[in-house]
Amino acid sequence: MIEIKRIKGGTDNCYIVSEGRTAILVDTASGQKLDMVTAECDKYDMKLIVLTHVHFDHAENAAALAKRYGIPVAIHPKDEELFISFDKQPLKPVGLVGRVVLGLSKKVLRETKVERPENLIFVTEGDDIGSYGIPAKILETPGHTLGSISVDVAGEHLLVGDALDNWIRPGNAHLYYDKEATKKSAEKLRALGSRTVYYGHGKPTPNGKY
Repeated sequence: MIEIKRIKGGTDNCYIVSEGRTAILVDTASGQKLDMVTAECDKYDMKLIVLTHVHFDHAENAAALAKRYGIPVAIHPKDEELFISFDKQPLKPVGLVGRVVLGLSKKVLRETKVERPENLIFVTEGDDIGSYGIPAKILETPGHTLGSISVDVAGEHLLVGDALDNWIRPGNAHLYYDKEATKKSAEKLRALGSRTVYYGHGKPTPNGKY
């Protein structure tokens, strides 16, 4: 039976997806949450880390956790440049929530650099990651970043990172690099029908509640 454990650290989430003791980690939270995330991951036989995108609040602990467990980190190739600088894909806000979030994040985005994991692998649309012990595939959901991806687990659960968010209510991403791509990604996810959606920010909801 697939179980999804939400690790909530402040405003950001990461998730352990497990079947028995076998597990993958989707996103890793920001640096100050490393001990908390490690304590949860230590309970499992970790096989893989998937980063929905390479922003600090999702990826900052990836290198340390990958080294600890001796496992690879999967990203979309279009996000690799964000290990160099977040300025490679500058963000724009949508609405008041977006302006507030971007305002609070600007200093950290400017000053924080995410360490590139040694064992980095690239995934794209339709890639099956079931060989890591969890029945799941990769969906390309760009917009927030060029390489934003979502993870479709067993046709029942969608882990979407910041392709969607639930800061106040479920909806399209409040920060984007490509606004039109963000809209298309939301439509793509909605069209998948009955799923539970797990956001990078906010509580899970049924699919389509956005």
